[in-house]
Parts: sequence; C-alpha cells; structure tokens
Amino acid sequence: MGKGRLEAFSDGVLAVAITLLAFNLHAGVRSKVPLATQIREQWPSFAAYVLSFFIIGVIWLNHHYLLSLTNTVDRRLMLYNLLLLLFVAAIPYATATYADYVLLSGADAHTAVLVYTFIMEGMAISRFLLCYHIFSSGLNRSSVPEHEVRRLFRRYGLATVAFPVIAAAAIAIDVRLVLVLNTLLLMYYLGPGLRPIETDRGT
Repeated sequence: MGKGRLEAFSDGVLAVAITLLAFNLHAGVRSKVPLATQIREQWPSFAAYVLSFFIIGVIWLNHHYLLSLTNTVDRRLMLYNLLLLLFVAAIPYATATYADYVLLSGADAHTAVLVYTFIMEGMAISRFLLCYHIFSSGLNRSSVPEHEVRRLFRRYGLATVAFPVIAAAAIAIDVRLVLVLNTLLLMYYLGPGLRPIETDRGT
C-alpha cells in the first residue's frame, strides 16, 4: 500500500468520526421544556462535543504532519495506523458516554471518565508508536537532528502521561475536570505542540 492510500483511508475515518460527534446533539421538538432550557441543560454534550472535535482535529493535523516526514510505509506502520484509527473511531462513543454521566456522581460517572480516558490514552499511545516507528525504522525522508527527534518523542509522549493524570484528578475531585484539564492539554497541542521540527531537506 502506498502512502497516498493510507492517508486517504485515514482521512476518511477521521472525517466520519468527527461528523458522528454532532449526532449526540439534539433537541426535543415535541418537549414541553423550552428550547433554551433544553440547550442549557445539555451543556455537557456541547462542551464534550467541542473538546472532542478539536481533539480529532489535532489528531488529523499531527497525522498529516507525521506522514509528511516519510515517502514510504511498511506493514508495521500500517498496523500502528490501524490501531490509531481503532481508538479514533471510538471517540464519539466515549464523548457521548462522558456527556451523559458528567452531571452525575458515584461509580457511573467515574466509569464514564475511565471510558473516555481509555479511548484517549489508546489514541495517544498508538500515535506515539506511529511517530517512534517512523524514526526508529528509518522511514523518515529527511535528516532530523537527534535533539529534534527527542523533542518530538516528548511532545507525543506527554499525552500518554497526561490523560491518566487527568482521569485520576477528575475521579478524586470532580468529573468535570476532564473538560477543563483536557482543554488545557488541547491548547498545548494547538500551540507549541504543532511547531514543526527542524529537518535538513537537502539530504
């Protein structure tokens, strides 16, 4: 399989996943509750939708960037890519589950946090594996300084540590912290976490 087919397939899965997020937003047209009240009461669904929308968007940006560093793919890279898509496709489910239980307390709310975190952690680990394999197997097309490679590993490794920490804080303090702390993490990946690494395009 060429890199183009891998990118096209991945883009398709990411596009479907990001679209399915909106299916969890709804209003009861026959309900006696005013529409404004319905929207206000469903704020967790809207907040989780926005958060997960941008998370998938960041995944897409980073996925495009990582594949731009290589001209070829091998079977292991395709396997790691499939693993990444496995978790991406489950993000709409994790988002809806978390939104349904975020205003509750007790075991169910904690379980919803764990479900959301499990999906995000799986995504983060598979993305790190994708990045690590590109450089460890010499698939990268450009000469990248060692310190830049280490910086890239730290960038993607951060999420693998951050998601469990966020879950632990949310379960110990307040499940709504998932929204707050993940937003802060997202801001990093929309800012410094998107800065391209230095490469020598002449080699």
